[in-house]
Amino acid sequence: MKLYRSLSANPQYFLLAMAFVMPLVFSVWNALLNNFVVEKAQFDGAQIGMLQSLREVPGFLAFSAVFLLLVLKEQTIALVSLALMCIGVAMTGWLPFELGLYCTTVLMSIGFHYFETINQSLTLQWLDKDKTAHFMGQQLAVKSFASLLAYGAIWLLMEWVGVSYITMYMLAGGVGLLIVIWLWVGFDKFTQTSVQHKHMFLRRRYWLYYGLVFFSGARRQIFMVFASFMMVEKFGYSVGDISLLFMLNYVFNLLFAPKIGRWIHKIGEQRALCIEYVGLIGVFAGYAWVENSQLAASLYVIDHLFFAMAIAVKTYFQKIADHKDIASTAGVSFTINHIAAVVIPALLGVVWLTSPSSVFFIGAGFAVCSLVLALNIPVQPTRGNEVRMNMLRWANTPVEMPPKEHL
Repeated sequence: MKLYRSLSANPQYFLLAMAFVMPLVFSVWNALLNNFVVEKAQFDGAQIGMLQSLREVPGFLAFSAVFLLLVLKEQTIALVSLALMCIGVAMTGWLPFELGLYCTTVLMSIGFHYFETINQSLTLQWLDKDKTAHFMGQQLAVKSFASLLAYGAIWLLMEWVGVSYITMYMLAGGVGLLIVIWLWVGFDKFTQTSVQHKHMFLRRRYWLYYGLVFFSGARRQIFMVFASFMMVEKFGYSVGDISLLFMLNYVFNLLFAPKIGRWIHKIGEQRALCIEYVGLIGVFAGYAWVENSQLAASLYVIDHLFFAMAIAVKTYFQKIADHKDIASTAGVSFTINHIAAVVIPALLGVVWLTSPSSVFFIGAGFAVCSLVLALNIPVQPTRGNEVRMNMLRWANTPVEMPPKEHL
């Protein structure tokens, strides 16, 4: 009992528990989606494209999460968001038609993106700066374990036991909801070290962070959309092959993510990000030229491992930020990240039709832009020492959007 009380009073265990339940539920939704919409809802390409576009809209609107702080605490918002995601997943199997799937997808996505926004904010607020990178590595490891557990459950229950889509979706959403209820009643209500701003704003002194977040979103879309598509179209990978690649990625994260977090803390954000971006330039160039399926799979795993190093972008922001800015900026950064998610797939999809290799060279160009930005990070970033070379005038002047007096 004493051990349980010590765990329930520790915000780090609360964050790790939330980091477990999110991928446990979302991975089931994501893994079953394509088969479900084709087999049960008879979706065509246009309908699947619309569903995926609708899924990204809540991410683009993630900045609005800050307005919920006017009525709810961040810990409450995180749990309510998780519950919405679980309910959306649980309902998916019961509504196998176009409008029903659009509605459940939007509900799930609202919960997912609001949770991710608030979870990032709480992590940066509750963790000491010298512990954040290692802890975020632990979070990645926990997420990977949960995803592996979800994929294993799908394989066991659907391939061997023969459960239906409805049962699998209900099981994932139901288990997730039970864990959320336990988090609600079983953990303390943690206090904030500072009152967060409850309005949206941009600050010129965070411009480097905004740029890093934008290009991270652009590169991520190329990895998620076109690298996976290349595996199928060019090399003929089956659903099983792709699933094995995903599982291999999660195993690598489970084994190495905490070590990557400690390594980032040791060498600093600038060096870590420069290594990541130089590596990604090589990976994207490799995608453009690769003709061997096994080498392509290796590039895919290396690509995923490099993305684990994006922890350094978040710890860089933690070191330069006013503590009261964290919640609002987390929402704004998710919106900036999803600008690319809305635009990049459609534009580069047209490029893909005539020159698939050009898509990956564009990805390498995004990595070059990220590298240029990373070189401008100070060796020891702090508030007041956000950049090595200031490229914006009046960089410390806040830009409020909208003005406080209008709120």
